[in-house]
Amino acid sequence: MGNTVRGRETGVQSVDRAIMLLELMADRGEAGVSELAAALDVHKSTAFRLLGALEERGLVEQVGERGKYRLGFGLIPLAGRVAERLEVTTQGHPVCEDLAGQLGETVNIAIPDRGWAVNVDQARGPSMVTTFNWLGRITPMHNTSSGKVLLAALVGDDGGELPDTVPARGRRALLDELDRVRESGYAWSLEELETGLNAVAAPVLDHGGAVVAALSVSGPAYRLPAERIERITPEVVAAGEEISRRMGFWRSG
Repeated sequence: MGNTVRGRETGVQSVDRAIMLLELMADRGEAGVSELAAALDVHKSTAFRLLGALEERGLVEQVGERGKYRLGFGLIPLAGRVAERLEVTTQGHPVCEDLAGQLGETVNIAIPDRGWAVNVDQARGPSMVTTFNWLGRITPMHNTSSGKVLLAALVGDDGGELPDTVPARGRRALLDELDRVRESGYAWSLEELETGLNAVAAPVLDHGGAVVAALSVSGPAYRLPAERIERITPEVVAAGEEISRRMGFWRSG
């Protein structure tokens, strides 16, 4: 019986470490075995064994000959099955497709999760040069347009606390910006997450008027400079309002 209990504990520990590996790669983009082993505080051979099991199932993949790993395409079907259960993706996807077609840029829907923004749906425009595939990707809240929209709702007018995932530096300025986001109904991110990447986002409300998601349009800065971001912002806000209407929200007056 003792061996069985120890075996179960070891199995649970392995699952926990494998999940941590996926979260680390989601956060860092790509990482080597030694780096991941150090982050998990395990021997390099243990990290290598876990990565091998994840790689067999397509959940991670090696980056060329550099010996680093990143998340694999095997996660996309899993994320898709979860997204299908979310009403906001069911109601929002046709709107995303229309907006992507109109603007020629990538459109995403993100929801909040433990201090992060998680991209649960995506539509791509016809442009030959598109932005990164954001579907299923976890992104920060403080320097992304979607994250700011979600953070503004989380903090609220009563000045609620920012989650621990937000860096301590610059919090006062961020809170001031979130006040402006709530007042204006949209948020911008101009090369804050990545150099050369701009985005604008608007809130999506449920039937009770609570912000449950953010709709964003993102693209390379040379195609989406601040001037164009300003021009398309009303269209992004209108698309967010349309998804909100489909979610049952009715704005009176």
